[in-house]
Amino acid sequence: MKFLLRNMVRPLYYYIKKPNEQAFAKLYDKWGSYERYKLVEDLTFLKYTFDVPDTASFLSQFKELFVDEIYHFQCENKSPLIIDCGANIGSSCLYFKSLYPTAKIIAFEADKRIATILEKNLKNNNIDDIDVVHRAVWIDDNGIEFSTDGADGGSIYSKETTQKVKSIRLKSYLEEEPSIDLLKIDIEGAEYEVLKDCQDSLGSVERIFVEYHSWNGSPQKLSEILEIFEKNGFRYYIESLTHRKHPLDNYGAEENMDLQLNIFGVRR
Repeated sequence: MKFLLRNMVRPLYYYIKKPNEQAFAKLYDKWGSYERYKLVEDLTFLKYTFDVPDTASFLSQFKELFVDEIYHFQCENKSPLIIDCGANIGSSCLYFKSLYPTAKIIAFEADKRIATILEKNLKNNNIDDIDVVHRAVWIDDNGIEFSTDGADGGSIYSKETTQKVKSIRLKSYLEEEPSIDLLKIDIEGAEYEVLKDCQDSLGSVERIFVEYHSWNGSPQKLSEILEIFEKNGFRYYIESLTHRKHPLDNYGAEENMDLQLNIFGVRR
């Protein structure tokens, strides 16, 4: 009974005590059933206004960032350097700026349309000191075939129609900076190749976040990614985004991705 009461009361407690929880509930009530991949201009939330190309993706981002605060970190440097690989429409940039208003942020976004919305969203919220780079984070500067879904699922591994986009070698950026307070890598499946290329250039990174994607039909590379974390002195913590019931039966054979994880690393 205590367990039942605790799990009934806890959500109500957080709803009352946390304004962002209330804001999410209101957003979900208004936009939760809205048509997918349909642009909404000037969507208001908290004290901000955004253009949103897909409300379902935005609601997920808002919950992760402003309710769960998965990217929260404490830093002695009041103007931390944050490299945001996969900045999408700017939700993460906005959250980082709410934590550290004078943070130096380099934001990479491969999808040209999404990058344009990102820049507009930053401008409309009076954020003019973020370096937005319209390129895919990759292992070279030669360009790469990229597919977009119009939201936050653009990938080099999608089976949909692709187009060649400009790319940058992340390793080169990392080696230019003496200290990087946070490296965020959410690049829809390209994380393995990029991390492998950068594995000897992570010495200046204090904190790292990687969203890991396991594509059905391709070898799983999680052990190699964790080995790179360990080699570079990161203690890691892992959360699953898949949440399948009965995974020994339901192992994702029909899904495009059979595993998706958030991996957090802190140098200690």
